[in-house]
Amino acid sequence: MTESAPPPVTYDVHPSIAYVAAMVSNLKEKTGKSLDEWSDLIHSEQPLDPKAWLASRGLGTQQAGLVLRRATAARGHAFADTPAGYLASAPGYVEAQYGGRRALLRPLFERLTTLARSLGPDVKVCPCETMVAFYRHHVFAQVKPFASRLDLGLALSDPATVEDPSGRLKDTGGFKKRDRITHKLEITSEAELGTASPWLKVAYERDRH
Repeated sequence: MTESAPPPVTYDVHPSIAYVAAMVSNLKEKTGKSLDEWSDLIHSEQPLDPKAWLASRGLGTQQAGLVLRRATAARGHAFADTPAGYLASAPGYVEAQYGGRRALLRPLFERLTTLARSLGPDVKVCPCETMVAFYRHHVFAQVKPFASRLDLGLALSDPATVEDPSGRLKDTGGFKKRDRITHKLEITSEAELGTASPWLKVAYERDRH
């Protein structure tokens, strides 16, 4: 019997996209003009201080930033897109991350994705240009490839509350900087996924709200 191929890795809309999409859809109701209408007005009025000009018309900081990105045709970051556009781009982000020598790490990445998905139906897998994040309510883990290893970043909070008898878990310094990702595991082989799996579960379970 021919062994069936594993199902393709699927991705989810990054929370930043959902936030931007909601802001765009609500802009006319909240400010009286759509995103394109505000952008056109910026071009016609050409205020010396566009941010202050928009603020004087009742736009908040995030709304004004969105308008200015559209008016200047500059994408603010990789996620400044529609949900459909993001999902179309997501596979390309992963292909670029695992090109060349790093292609050998792709199976490890896909196994980590499967492990993350198995934690619960609320897990979201969201690629960006340099890494892939796993979300529940917030990002609880992320995978970033290097030349010969994967770094699995984990949101485990205060290192003082984390005990790791194996000594493989590394403090990233993120807790002191108030970053979500506070620890990491370096993964170079399938065998090391056994160490990663329980820590993924801990990070997932700590992201309850």
